[in-house]
Amino acid sequence: MDNLTIALDAMGGDFGPRVAVPAALQVLALHPNLQLFLVGEPDEMLLYLPKKDPTLQGRITIIASSSVIDNNAKPATAIRHSQGSSMRMALELVKNGQANACVSAGNTGVLMGLSKLLLRPLSGIDRPALVAVLPALNQRKTVILDLGANAECDSNMLIQFAMMGSILAETTLDIKNPRVALLNIGEEETKGLDRIRAAATELKANPNINYIGYLEGNELLTGKTDVLVCDGFVGNVTLKTVEGLLNIFLTSFNLTLKHKPWWTRLLAPLLQKRISKTFGYLDPQQYNGASLLGLRSIVIKSHGSAGCKSFAVAIEQAIQAVEKNIPERIAMSLSSALPKSENN
Repeated sequence: MDNLTIALDAMGGDFGPRVAVPAALQVLALHPNLQLFLVGEPDEMLLYLPKKDPTLQGRITIIASSSVIDNNAKPATAIRHSQGSSMRMALELVKNGQANACVSAGNTGVLMGLSKLLLRPLSGIDRPALVAVLPALNQRKTVILDLGANAECDSNMLIQFAMMGSILAETTLDIKNPRVALLNIGEEETKGLDRIRAAATELKANPNINYIGYLEGNELLTGKTDVLVCDGFVGNVTLKTVEGLLNIFLTSFNLTLKHKPWWTRLLAPLLQKRISKTFGYLDPQQYNGASLLGLRSIVIKSHGSAGCKSFAVAIEQAIQAVEKNIPERIAMSLSSALPKSENN
């Protein structure tokens, strides 16, 4: 792609410009065709722009915003008062065709609401879903959605998520006829909530989906499925539980070494390297950046607590989505597979 422009909400998340600006410079150095809009408080952003590198700065446009949406703000209230905020202005750059994608580490609920309002869902999609591609065993990858955009989902939404996840797996991971599963509390057909069982019935009868049944939480990272579908509440809790367990494991390992014989401590670097190779694929910094799938444009949600390396990964996710033209490819596949939503 000759011209690639991404709008960054530089004020979102826990660290704002302190993370967003260095991450932007890091990605700019890797992509000569990339242009960035940095949306936020100019004085704060300029603190992190080195004066000695005019080449990179020449590809940055600073857009001044007048406010920042608080991480704890209630979505409905924040959306009503979002004019002039860094998040809304970044999304408006995409809406107006000035940017190809938006990246924000800000309030998830507000980002979801504003994205739906300004950029609109694809025809046939009621609500976008937060989706990420997680590494699994045996060098496989799993598309999982929803990761927190929709705490409550009916069966129709789960079916739409399954369709979008399947298309994403096929177009971005080159998986032919990807396997699709619903996250549930058991593999038996009688298990689970009514909406999950209703979605399962529809997916089994859908010739466009390679539905393989239910999957339990302990099989999340086994590579048993290519696409895993759940509501946003369950998906968010599941993902953060996995991340938390990994952190506990690694922390406990390091503490245990302190009380072992000296020769064991000498082996610590080798052991840590082995652990990192085995479990490091779960490091949030390596897969940060969840796409709001189902919109007519590209929006990437970064972890609110993301550091520079992690935020740079989210920007890379946006670049990949633009280059692969994900929204258009999903729209084309959905047009023949889903009826148009009454809301679109």
